Amino acid sequence: GARDPSGAASTFDPYLFRVVRFTLWQAFLSTLLSVVPALFVARALSRHPRFFGRGLILQLFAVPLALPAIVAALGILALYGRAGYFAGVLSAIGGQGWPGIYGLSGILVAHVFFNLPLATRLFLEALGTVPADQWRLASQLGMGAGPAFRLIEWPTLRAALPGVAGLVFMLCITSFTIVLTLGGGPRATTLEVAIYQALRFDFDPARAVTLTLLQIALTFVVVLALMRLGANTVGDANLPVAQRRYLSAGTAETVLNVIVIVLALLFVVGPMAATVTAGLGADLGRLAGESAVRLATLTSAVLALLAALLSVTLSLSLVMARRALVLRRRVGVKTLLEHAADTGAGFVLVVPPIVIGAGWFLLLRTVSDVFAIAPVMVVAVNAVMAMPFAVRAIRPGYDAASERHERLCLLLGISGWNRFRLIDWPSLRRPLATGFAFAMALSLGDLGVIALFGSDSLQTLPYLLLARMGSYRTMDAAGLALLLGLVCLALVLAADRLGRGEKT
Repeated sequence: GARDPSGAASTFDPYLFRVVRFTLWQAFLSTLLSVVPALFVARALSRHPRFFGRGLILQLFAVPLALPAIVAALGILALYGRAGYFAGVLSAIGGQGWPGIYGLSGILVAHVFFNLPLATRLFLEALGTVPADQWRLASQLGMGAGPAFRLIEWPTLRAALPGVAGLVFMLCITSFTIVLTLGGGPRATTLEVAIYQALRFDFDPARAVTLTLLQIALTFVVVLALMRLGANTVGDANLPVAQRRYLSAGTAETVLNVIVIVLALLFVVGPMAATVTAGLGADLGRLAGESAVRLATLTSAVLALLAALLSVTLSLSLVMARRALVLRRRVGVKTLLEHAADTGAGFVLVVPPIVIGAGWFLLLRTVSDVFAIAPVMVVAVNAVMAMPFAVRAIRPGYDAASERHERLCLLLGISGWNRFRLIDWPSLRRPLATGFAFAMALSLGDLGVIALFGSDSLQTLPYLLLARMGSYRTMDAAGLALLLGLVCLALVLAADRLGRGEKT
C-alpha cells in the first residue's frame, strides 16, 4: 500500500521514471530554446549600443522577472490558447482547428518567455566587459563583423555560456506554476507537480517523500554542475571596459540585427500585451465588488507583508552575524560557521518552495491540522525563499557601513539598539526597503506554497486565479491576473529604483 513503508518502493514504477524523464527533457529543451536565441539577441544589442528605444527594450526584458508565473501563463493562453488572439492565424497555418498550447509546447513557450530576456541580459553584460583596447585594435585592423565575432565576441560569450545555461536549466527544472497551469495532463508532469498531486489529490505520503527526495537530489546535482561549469565573465579588471564601439555595423548586418531584436521583443511583449488586453476586457468593477476577491486581496497583502517583514529581519540578522564573524577572525581561513553565514541563504534556491512546503506538510500532518496553521507556513516558507534576494540587497550596504563606523562605535561604546538606530539605520534604509519590496512581490505572486496549504478558508490572489482558471471563468482570471501583475510589477520597480538610488 502507499501508506506503509513498502509504498516507498512502489513509487519506483514506470510513471515515476516517465516523470523524471519529462522533467529533464523539458528543462533541456527550454534551456536550448532560451539560450541559443539569447546569444544572437545579446550580440545584436551589443553591436548597436546607442539607438532610440534601446533602454526601453532592456527595461521590457526585465519585466518577465517581475511577473508571477501564473500571470505569464494566462497571458500565453490569451495569445496562443484555443480561443487566443492568434488561434485563427495558427489554425489557418496548420490547415485545421488549433488545439491550443497545453502540454510540452505551452511549457516551452512560457519558459522561453521568462528565460530568453534573462539570458540576453546576462550575455549582454558579459559582452560589456570586453576591454576597449580590443575594439580599438579591431577597428585599426579593419576587422569585419565575422572576424570580430570569432575573435572577440564569441570567446566572451563562450565563457559565459555554461553559467547562463546552467542557471536557466536550474530555473526550468524547478518550475512548478508553469507546468501546473500549462501542462495539460499527466503526460506533461514534472517532479514538483507530481509532489503536489501526491499530497493534495492522492494523499500518498510515501510517494510524496520519494518524489521530494528525488527532486532535491536532482537540483543538487544541477547546482553542483553549475558551480563546476560557471565561468567568470567580469573581464580583465585592469583594462577599461568598452564604453563605445569602434566597429560600425554594415547595412546588411544592421538589417539582420534589427530583425533579431524585433522578433525577440515581439515574443516577450506579446504575452504581456495579451494579459493587459484580456484583463481590461474583464468586468473589473464586478470583480472588485466580489467578497471573495476582496478577501483574497486582503489575505495576499497581509501574508506578503508578514513574509517580507520576516524575510528582511532574518536576512539582516544573517548579514550582521556574518559581519561579526568576519571581524572576530583576524587572520586565517573561514570557519564553518562563517562559511555557512556567507552562503547559507543562497542554498535556499536549490530547494523550491513546493518541496519545502511538502516537507512541512508531511511533518506537521502527524502532530497538527496542517490547514489550521497554513498561514504560518505560507509566511515562513515565502520569507525563507525571498532571503537570497534580500541578503543580496542588504549585505553591501551593511558591510560598507560597518567598515566605516566599526572603530568609532568601539571607541564610543555604541552597541545594540543605539548603534542600529543612530549608525546603521541611515545607511540601511534603502537596502532594507529594496529587500522588503522584492520579498513582498515574490510572496504576492507565489503559488507553490499556497497550492499545498490553500483551502476555501485561505485563498490568496494566485490561488483564486488558479481556481477561476480551473472553473473556466477565464475573463475573471484575466482581470485578477492584470491586478496581480500590476501590483507585483510596481513592487519590483520600486525595489529596483530604491536599489539604484542606493548606488548613486
